Amino acid sequence: MKRLIATGLAAAAFAATAAPMVQAQGRLGLLEQGEYVCALPGSATGPAWREMDAHNFAITGASSYRTDKGQGTYLLEGNRVTFTRGPMKGHRMMLLSSGLLQELGKDDKLGRLRCHRAGPLQD
Repeated sequence: MKRLIATGLAAAAFAATAAPMVQAQGRLGLLEQGEYVCALPGSATGPAWREMDAHNFAITGASSYRTDKGQGTYLLEGNRVTFTRGPMKGHRMMLLSSGLLQELGKDDKLGRLRCHRAGPLQD
């Protein structure tokens, strides 16, 4: 009986320490499929946005994306997106709302580049 209680206590202690680690990483998810257009803020005297065609991408499904330079994969963990393979490897973004992303710098501060879902996938 003592052994059963000790085993139960050990399991409870392990679960209590493991749960915060899992929660700290965030839930895995998927971005909405479609074409994403990226832009930088404009100026008060010119256009409101300056599109950055070289940064555009498409989410094609199952943690996959494509650009003009090739295909790759991404990981959505909580509200953070990390491009893990392909032409955007290492690029990180923050999911602000459904279909709206903003780049993350190496210091985890939000950058100026924003990408929004512009519509369904184009062939």
